Amino acid sequence: MGAVAGFSLPTVSLRVLLFCLLTPCALLSAAQSPQTDSQQQTPAAPASSEVTTTQQSGPASPTKAPTSDAASEVDAHPSVPFESHVNLVPVRVVVRDSSGKVVTNLTKEDFRLFQDRRPQTISVFTVETPASTAKQVVRGEAAGQPVDTMTKDLGSRTLAMPTRFVALLFDDVHLKMQDLLQARVAAMHYLDSSIDPSERVAIFTTSGQTQVDFTDDRAKVRAVVAQLMPHLIGAYDPTEDIDQCPQMGYYEADEILNKNDQNAIAAATADAAACLARTALSGIEDPSLAVQRSAQEMLLYGDTNAEYATRRLMEVVRRMSALPGQRSIVLISPGFLITTTHQYDILDVIDKATRANIFINALDARGLYTVDANGDISRPLPIYSNPAAAGQGAIYRSQEQASQSDAMAELSDGTGGLFFRSNNDLDAGFRNAVSVPEVSYLLGFTPEALKFDGKFHQIKVTLATKEKFTLQARRGFFAPKHGQTPEEAAKQDIEEAVFSQEERQGVPIELQLQYFKSNAVDAKLSVLTRVDVTRVRFEKTEGRNLGNLTVVAALFDRNGNFIRGNQESVGLRLKDATLEKLSHSGMTVKMGFDVKPGGYIVRLVVRDSKASLTSARNGVIEIP
Repeated sequence: MGAVAGFSLPTVSLRVLLFCLLTPCALLSAAQSPQTDSQQQTPAAPASSEVTTTQQSGPASPTKAPTSDAASEVDAHPSVPFESHVNLVPVRVVVRDSSGKVVTNLTKEDFRLFQDRRPQTISVFTVETPASTAKQVVRGEAAGQPVDTMTKDLGSRTLAMPTRFVALLFDDVHLKMQDLLQARVAAMHYLDSSIDPSERVAIFTTSGQTQVDFTDDRAKVRAVVAQLMPHLIGAYDPTEDIDQCPQMGYYEADEILNKNDQNAIAAATADAAACLARTALSGIEDPSLAVQRSAQEMLLYGDTNAEYATRRLMEVVRRMSALPGQRSIVLISPGFLITTTHQYDILDVIDKATRANIFINALDARGLYTVDANGDISRPLPIYSNPAAAGQGAIYRSQEQASQSDAMAELSDGTGGLFFRSNNDLDAGFRNAVSVPEVSYLLGFTPEALKFDGKFHQIKVTLATKEKFTLQARRGFFAPKHGQTPEEAAKQDIEEAVFSQEERQGVPIELQLQYFKSNAVDAKLSVLTRVDVTRVRFEKTEGRNLGNLTVVAALFDRNGNFIRGNQESVGLRLKDATLEKLSHSGMTVKMGFDVKPGGYIVRLVVRDSKASLTSARNGVIEIP
């Protein structure tokens, strides 16, 4: 994917797995990047991993390495693909009653889901709340010291794990100055009064010219918001050219060139004849050629701006997919027209956002806005407009203005977000748009006999209840254009588990973080994972118990930015006596990172490949 003006895509190497296939890992160019902590300037490097057994019930350091005979029973090697439900289609649903209040007490049996009018089996159902990601986390300790001692010593430096990430995406390509100024003021009020300490906020723009990555530094975020200005894409803006002959909008240009609408062509040609008759081009330029010229200029301008908006949305979704927590985007825009050219892009954004559990909320920065068939006051209709064609032109202007919000409505509905519009209270708009629903329902289904043909399939969600409820849900999805290989499916499953904050216990695991400082600027961080092997699935072959665990430790900075990851696939070929011993003592996998002083978040994921069970734990550690 190419880079939008204003930033470049970084590359991050890992010892085993390239997590940054989710690119971009950062949306900031070197010139725009904020000053970072020392641990970001010098990325942590993973050390070698170890697999041992433990002899006590609580978290502990690994014991003496296993003998050579035991070592033949445990083989740590690069990961291998595991089972994956790659065709699962996620559908997030928000249900509201007649007063707009979220309905919180529904069950799987209350929902009906259809694809292309055919009923589907709901194979996945979860109820999600803002509090569901605020899990208890593991805190680290210095090697050889108990946790309570270290907590006391660290005092105010104890790191709180960020639980929520909010990206404010300002559509500075489509926003007019007055609307952007009002949105800036409302954003400042939100930043000053509504931010929780566990939230991380980023500012992005459609043009890519002004931005700051996720941070808890409110002063830095406010400084960037204060700099926001409209940015013209290209050297010529036909919407500001009052001498354009004939004048037309993006909607009308699309009707003329892409849909060959004869009524639109006739109305524009009559307008062109009327305005040319009053210029120096009278009798020189053919009205039909003037229509084609104006339509081509307007279509190129509109397509370019729409492409910037959709591409930027996708890049922000990809960026946020690599964050370990609850994630939402707030699109601040006057709306933009999406023609058939970009409809696939919008639905692709919805699909990627839903899969990554990202809400897209939209705020119409125009405030209370009514459709004006006579044109925008900043660009009044010319006095030479043909009265006979004025009625048809007014229809296209009305349709364009009314359609500008369709894309924002589709993005918010499709991801379970909120669309705030037709209201001048932008302060309330930010409060409502930044918030997440009290409850949302995540449904998943696997389409039967799905063909990899790239075609669009409709989705409809209904309720069995007869209550007058309103549902927000995606309207459809595009089938993949090609199938995934097992290796690609494995990477996707691991990424989805790592870049989440949900804690799972498919296989019971314990996490302990320890650090050892060799000097004032260098430290070694150990990630100790103890696995309860009694819940691991084994297959008996030739007197051995065969199993396989994929263990991933991912390191993030205090603002949730991914630094580095380490993955091992642990092959088990255990004798009965060894399995019996491990059933009582547990098995410990140790991974390490070389780090600098600072605050870190550790995400641990363990996957039993044979049983398709996943466990995940979160940890935080502050290294003074």
